[in-house]
Amino acid sequence: MQFEVWAPLTDRVALRLGDAAYDMVRDPDRPGWWTVQAPAADGDRYGFLLGDDPAVRPDPRGRRLPDGPDGLSAVVDLATPAAGAPPPGIPLQDAVLYELHVGTFTPEGTFDAAAARLGHLATLGITHVELMPVCPFPGRHGWGYDGVAPWAVHEPYGGPAGLARFVGAAHAAGLGVVLDVVHNHLGPSGNHLPAFGPYFTDTHHTPWGAAVNLDAAGSDEVRAYLVGSALAWLRDYRIDGLRLDAVHALADERALTFLEELAAAVDELAAESGRPLFLIAESDRCDPRTTTPRPAGGLGLHAQWNDDFHHALHCALTGESQAYYADFARAPLAALAKTMTRVFFHDGTWSSFRGRTHGRPVDRRRTPAHRFLGYTQTHDQIGNRALGDRLTASLSPGLLACAAALALTGPFVPMLFMGEEWGATTPWQYFTDHPDPELAEAVRTGRRREFAAHGWKAEEIPDPQDPATRDRSCLDWAEPERLPHDRLLSWYRTLIALRRSHPDLRDPDLAAVKVAYDEERRWITFRRGDVRVVVNLLPEPTTIALGRNGVRVLAAWEPVAHPDRDGRLHVPAESAVVLGP
Repeated sequence: MQFEVWAPLTDRVALRLGDAAYDMVRDPDRPGWWTVQAPAADGDRYGFLLGDDPAVRPDPRGRRLPDGPDGLSAVVDLATPAAGAPPPGIPLQDAVLYELHVGTFTPEGTFDAAAARLGHLATLGITHVELMPVCPFPGRHGWGYDGVAPWAVHEPYGGPAGLARFVGAAHAAGLGVVLDVVHNHLGPSGNHLPAFGPYFTDTHHTPWGAAVNLDAAGSDEVRAYLVGSALAWLRDYRIDGLRLDAVHALADERALTFLEELAAAVDELAAESGRPLFLIAESDRCDPRTTTPRPAGGLGLHAQWNDDFHHALHCALTGESQAYYADFARAPLAALAKTMTRVFFHDGTWSSFRGRTHGRPVDRRRTPAHRFLGYTQTHDQIGNRALGDRLTASLSPGLLACAAALALTGPFVPMLFMGEEWGATTPWQYFTDHPDPELAEAVRTGRRREFAAHGWKAEEIPDPQDPATRDRSCLDWAEPERLPHDRLLSWYRTLIALRRSHPDLRDPDLAAVKVAYDEERRWITFRRGDVRVVVNLLPEPTTIALGRNGVRVLAAWEPVAHPDRDGRLHVPAESAVVLGP
């Protein structure tokens, strides 16, 4: 078996494989690369010795770290993940995504336990499961954004074999799989990359310290490292798409950006494999160039999260107005209407949170709606709250139903956060499991200091290092069978089924979306082709004039009569109605 590693900073590299050591030789065709042939089998432990450093370090491209980020790598038979049912090949335009954290989706916190619950998602009508990051991080439990080995799989979840089984089970259930990957930083503990080469640069600084090296000396190999990792998930595990964490935090001043290079490589793999692979960005820039095709001057990513839609909807539902919600809260239904028709609320407008103008308009006549994801809740918008409280903690079942109607029948590709479909009462809190006591204390005090600035007492903030914080965040799978959770779950199934059966609800034409609203009376209605959706957020009934257009009720949260002969619809309190011809 051939072992190879990029280590341009040293004059000597050796492979440690079991109890044996093998001197590596320079690759004459690839500067900085070292290679050696050695007999190895699946599961064999190995690492690299760099120069005179006695530490044996794991392989930067290793697929498995059975003993955690500071342990040795293990050989993985890549033929194993390739087996299984074919991917369903569902395009983004027809997708309904479901964000899932493996460690809290079930109490067991493993791929196999999560796979056992995939029937629930298939029955719900989900098309793709979006896994939060699964790369190794210190300890057993965490969100995953402190990963330090972008080619490997967290061992407590089940390692590479467990991920392969999960993807196979998802495909067998007719579900695609999207994986959240982090390219903008690595975690603070267990990161061995700097010993191998210039993976980071002081040319730029980020909230996490030195930036990932995408544009300084040595950045060609760093880019190849990250692109290769992304393609490995798609090719070797047959994952169907990637979510790219916080692409606005990628420091990159090269003419050909890393994101363009990555998108081109994924498109090439999609063409070769005949599968509709896609990249979904998280970006706070409100810049349509993120998803504009490369021939038209964009980065060529296939979609992005639309936080502006979330913020407007959240303000309309809750009345919150702190921090970045302030601009949306001044007239939340107007903000919601703008995001549903023009995508970004901040499209060159003043952002009080940033203290400057922000964003750029979307050309809605050329940009399809499926370039954007719409959602009522995400891991960020729940977990970054002081108590990790979901909308369920503050809203009535009726308002939760209204939120679902706006997201699932709206113009964007819908995404759910696990458990929202039944109004889960379990919080989703910030939790870590750092073995380093100094780092653990720094995280604990930093979290409490952050929220003390907003009036919270230290003892009110859950301790991220307390195992109970993670345990509280696990879904309670008894809830979907009880009232009022089962009723909300049925409503979600109905809305997703309507989206699937009515092509107008998947129409990508943003210019065809028509919205009307009354800020004072707190109702909003929108039309997508022949389908009308009406939402009343008031705690009392209201009557809305829809005009004489011959529509009838297709679905309603509360019992409601068809519009009268004059086109007036009597809508119950805190309720949503979907109408069609």
